[in-house]
Amino acid sequence: MHDTLPLLEKIGFPAIRRGKLETLQVNVGYRCNQSCFHCHVNAGPTRTEEMTGDIADLVLEFLRRRKIATLDITGGAPELNQNFRRLVHEARKLGVKVMDRCNLTILEQSGQEDLAEFLADERVEVVASMPCYLQSNVDAQRGKGVFDGSIRGLMRLNALGYGRNPDLVLNLVYNPQGPSLPPAQASLEADYKRVLGEQYGIAFNKLFVLANMPIQRFGAKLITRGEFGVYIGLLQDAHLDANLDGVMCRSLISVDWRGYIYDCDFNQMLDLPMKLGERKRAHLADLLNEPVEGNPIRVAGHCYGCTAGQGSSCGGALKEAAE
Repeated sequence: MHDTLPLLEKIGFPAIRRGKLETLQVNVGYRCNQSCFHCHVNAGPTRTEEMTGDIADLVLEFLRRRKIATLDITGGAPELNQNFRRLVHEARKLGVKVMDRCNLTILEQSGQEDLAEFLADERVEVVASMPCYLQSNVDAQRGKGVFDGSIRGLMRLNALGYGRNPDLVLNLVYNPQGPSLPPAQASLEADYKRVLGEQYGIAFNKLFVLANMPIQRFGAKLITRGEFGVYIGLLQDAHLDANLDGVMCRSLISVDWRGYIYDCDFNQMLDLPMKLGERKRAHLADLLNEPVEGNPIRVAGHCYGCTAGQGSSCGGALKEAAE
């Protein structure tokens, strides 16, 4: 696989610093039941990296000690980690809002038959990957049969109250099919709600529109096809300084399965550790008592994926969030 980091590090990006830490995003492992073309994690069924119980305990201690408002759990398919449910349950006991980055088809995986009910009982916010409302587009990006499985998953979540009960939030995530900027979030959300509602009776809260990051599997494909420079140019040309104030790395830190910390999930995948004093690779344990507010954030060319056009973050378009 082509490494995009040497190319990205040559591209300048405006300097930014951290604000108040509000969200701890934790990647509990790279194993997944899918292997998606756009996946910036390069996740798949053969990945073996998995967070241990000791690191999960450290995450909970960090939430408790630093009084973090939100725990954002991701993967891979995070639900495949053996510590996932304990992490969710204990975080909720602390009063922490918990988000699960769910691919929907995991709800039908063997051993996960009661997963949807567990998420509903714990009032977990589900952020579900759904790259299109058309079967052909979803299956082309994520594999044959994924669309049908995703629809069944959404129906099951709806039946439990997700997307209908105010306490059970269900948000969907859209990624473009290829090297292009995503469409306007509000108008695409309206299309999603109309088509999924009319054809399948599905309801959800919001659609998060994300740009594809030129890293890992997607970045390697761009290099192979000779499209890497063109896509970076597209992102740079669409950059807006106004989006710098809302990028997710200002209020979030990313933790990998070993407990090492990064400014964001994308930096984690590029192996760009957070700068913390003289440490070359800081660990979550180092942050139990040390503040990060005001610290510089590591940036490179991929960061334009968050500031191009309407902006892009784990919570969707930045412009809409600001409005």
